[in-house]
Amino acid sequence: MNRLPIEKRVQIINLLVEGMSMRATSRIADVSINTVTKLLVEVGTACAEYQDKTLRDLPCKRVQADEIWSFCYSKAKNVPATMKGQFGVGDLWTWTAICADTKLAVSWLVGARDYETACDFMMDVSERLANRVQLTTDGFKPYLTAVAGAFNNQVDYAQLIKVYGQPADSTDRRRYSPAECSGTIIGKTIGSPDYDHISTSYVERQNLTMRMHMRRFTRLTNGFSKKAENHMHAVSLYFAFYNFAKIHKTLRVTPAMEAGISDHVWSIEEIVKLAE
Repeated sequence: MNRLPIEKRVQIINLLVEGMSMRATSRIADVSINTVTKLLVEVGTACAEYQDKTLRDLPCKRVQADEIWSFCYSKAKNVPATMKGQFGVGDLWTWTAICADTKLAVSWLVGARDYETACDFMMDVSERLANRVQLTTDGFKPYLTAVAGAFNNQVDYAQLIKVYGQPADSTDRRRYSPAECSGTIIGKTIGSPDYDHISTSYVERQNLTMRMHMRRFTRLTNGFSKKAENHMHAVSLYFAFYNFAKIHKTLRVTPAMEAGISDHVWSIEEIVKLAE
């Protein structure tokens, strides 16, 4: 069976993790779109398996969690009647949890924004931590039950609810600008969280990094995911790059190095070779 040279595979993966679309990657790398897709599936699967095994007994003290929206196949309002209710068609949410100190992405899950997914996500987060942590999320109500069940109340948890006001300029040119945050409210809590560290700023900033490094997350484009499975592979590949290969500007090392689960900055070639 023919196999791409390692240099070409590294080039393709490097283009993908730097935010280029799959078709643009196929043009620049001079390979077919099917080749790009096949490599994404192989490396994305390997990245998911490696991180599932490696991200265990993490020494985190403060964890922040959030959800980031995207869509697959089409936006929810445009989903054909015959496909409504199918997973991976319409709105798709990526749940993320990040260590506030090391900036390590502890866990992520692609799914719906509902109670069942919240429970699955929080259970996975709790199983990866070695110590009792302080956890902060937004005000999404299912978090309360999900966190209590997953951690058996052995967590210092708080919800941070942001209050948004109407922008001063309500004309059409403000349509895609974010609303102004006029304040925050500390919601229901479990345990004794330190109020000085109740924040979701780091995980929200990481969500912005996701949008910058994955074309399928970019708003107002036709680079959205067409298959939920490939969307998941892209997310797993991105987090391998983010955790092990991308130097954090503030830390000056990768999140994995800061967390003590890696002793060097990974190259893209090392990520590609996970599939071997």
